[in-house]
Amino acid sequence: MTGNAWQARHRFFVDQPFILGAPCSLDPIARQLATVLRLAPGQTIIAINGDGREVLVELQSVTSRSAAGRVIDQRPCAGDPTRDLILFQCSLKQDKFEWVLQKGTELGVTRFVPVVSARSVVRPAVALHKKYDRWQAVIREAVEQCGRSRLPLLAPPIEWPALALPQDCHGFVAWEAADGAPDLATAVAALPLAADVTRPGIALLIGPEGGLTAEEVAGAAAGGWQVVSLGPRILRAETAALAAVTMALAAAGKFGA
Repeated sequence: MTGNAWQARHRFFVDQPFILGAPCSLDPIARQLATVLRLAPGQTIIAINGDGREVLVELQSVTSRSAAGRVIDQRPCAGDPTRDLILFQCSLKQDKFEWVLQKGTELGVTRFVPVVSARSVVRPAVALHKKYDRWQAVIREAVEQCGRSRLPLLAPPIEWPALALPQDCHGFVAWEAADGAPDLATAVAALPLAADVTRPGIALLIGPEGGLTAEEVAGAAAGGWQVVSLGPRILRAETAALAAVTMALAAAGKFGA
């Protein structure tokens, strides 16, 4: 199969195993294939299931209620991140949090952890569980769009007292009042990330719309998080999250990887 066969294809996450040369069911996306995209037998789509591959599927039958295809080619997915990056994002208003999930997935976040802090708008943590189906859909659509095959993990929400730095990560908490603290890019670039096998990941902690309190930042620092700055300007929470992800990956030499 030539490389051109992979160009300009519709891309879908389909939760099932794929075997080269074997048939596959596409029932979960049948309506989208038939009604929205008006695809027909003989046309092809790209399918992913989170196993690190993307497969080329030739449609065999398509109706609004059922669809089937055959896997005709496969290749490793080049868009999956190679560095574990966890974003601990304090809860935001729904549209802003969904924006962070979508764009964070595109940039290369591997795990999202919603956090309820003192100034969070959405509280308590149990209230966030109602949004998880919607959030999972946002993440899945972003994975389909951006060329990844593996879905980032969406962890259960945590209340601030339960916040803990993962043992296998370097942790950074961004704070606009961090006078004298290094900027995030400098702090990440100073880490021996390439050789360090015991703490290979990066964890970023970003506050809510009202920012983190001094007490929260002090508590995070006592728990092993390094306080950093994102620059001289005050960023909105959703901007701070995406700026931090970009800075960290670029400084680690993993931007887009």
